[in-house]
Amino acid sequence: MDVSFFSSHYIVRHLNEQDIPEIYQICLPNDFFYRYCPPFVSCESIRQDMLALPPGKEMKDKHYIGYYNQGQLIAVMDFIDGFPHEDTAFIGFFMLKKSLQKAGIGSSIINELCTYLEHLGYQAIRLGWVKGNPQAEHFWHKNHFVETGVTYETNGYTVIVAQRQLTSA
Repeated sequence: MDVSFFSSHYIVRHLNEQDIPEIYQICLPNDFFYRYCPPFVSCESIRQDMLALPPGKEMKDKHYIGYYNQGQLIAVMDFIDGFPHEDTAFIGFFMLKKSLQKAGIGSSIINELCTYLEHLGYQAIRLGWVKGNPQAEHFWHKNHFVETGVTYETNGYTVIVAQRQLTSA
């Protein structure tokens, strides 16, 4: 999958080990997120996230990507192709630079991604947020993600699984 097509407004590319300090600078100020989803970010936790896979997936399905504006990293996304079903994409993590939040940029990134994936024939995008995190719940609801009714426990908190349908099929 060519992630450069995920956005027509930003440069999108795969992130790697050399990008960890820059990713850390995006995540560090977003302490509200880590109150609900511990542990607090570290370079090692980013390294582990870059390698984490859901059951049945391989590294070729994982796209740990950055969105760049004028050479500056503004957002990080962990995107899994074909999970939990072949026609579904999964966002494992999405973080926008704190100073850019509440300006419509995050929603623009998500909506542009949804439009592109629908064009490719995907039926839905799935993700999860930590129960009780009002910021995450508000953002994903605003972006047309609806709870599936599925929840699961992990690392001492509850994850609410949500999905956005991309087509009426």
